[in-house]
Amino acid sequence: MENRLFVGYKPANLPSNFFLSRLKRKYGTKKAGFSGTLDPFAKGVLIIALGQFTKLFRFLDKVPKTYRATLWIGATSPTLDSEKIERVETVMPFAPISVEIALKSLIGEISYLPPRYSAKKIDGQRAYAMARADKEFELAKITSHVYDCKLIHYAHPFLTFEITISEGGYVRSMGAIIAQKLGFDGCLSALERLNEGLFVYDNEKALNPLDYLSMPENVYMGREDDIELGRVLEVENFTIQEEGIYKIINDEWLSIVEIKEKRVEYLLNKISLRS
Repeated sequence: MENRLFVGYKPANLPSNFFLSRLKRKYGTKKAGFSGTLDPFAKGVLIIALGQFTKLFRFLDKVPKTYRATLWIGATSPTLDSEKIERVETVMPFAPISVEIALKSLIGEISYLPPRYSAKKIDGQRAYAMARADKEFELAKITSHVYDCKLIHYAHPFLTFEITISEGGYVRSMGAIIAQKLGFDGCLSALERLNEGLFVYDNEKALNPLDYLSMPENVYMGREDDIELGRVLEVENFTIQEEGIYKIINDEWLSIVEIKEKRVEYLLNKISLRS
């Protein structure tokens, strides 16, 4: 099975799982996965891995993430996007400076409620499933870090902005907050993910996973086949013995270990770097 890491570009109005199924057929593989689900109505960057590279997702540098979104000011939707618009209020245009102030006020740490139509779990159930079933539930506030938020285009009542946000942030909620700061309801009419960390779309070009692993490299000086066979490793056999997470690189394979309390634990035993 081919190992491959690349960035796909999911079209709008297609669930992420359906998009992955297309890629499985395209590349003739059954083992594939993606990181960072995109809402069906959203489009853009989706990190894809085939074969053994699917084990790398939790170690890859995927933050911060940048999105381009269009906010429809005056539109009310429980999904915070254009899927379930309930009403549209006529709103007078805003002075550009007011829009800029509303956008810039998001920068920094911000606590807010996730969308009710989201993949958040409440007692083992997805929030969106409970919302679609008209069940009563409460969501806990989350905190995100907004690194930047800037105006791209304003053609009233549509406001297009770019936002760079920490992992797990909800841009639909950010759109609703911007609209509230302007004194009205609002929902997203378009959403595009432009990047996840250094991951950008480049025609599904194969990527070297080592370029997206920021943990330091360590060298194991014990028997050559210890890691290959998954044997217990001793801290004394590493060139760096301080606590931390390290990558161990051979010409043909990669392992990731953690040194903690004078013990060594495999986080990723061994995967082939051959594509």
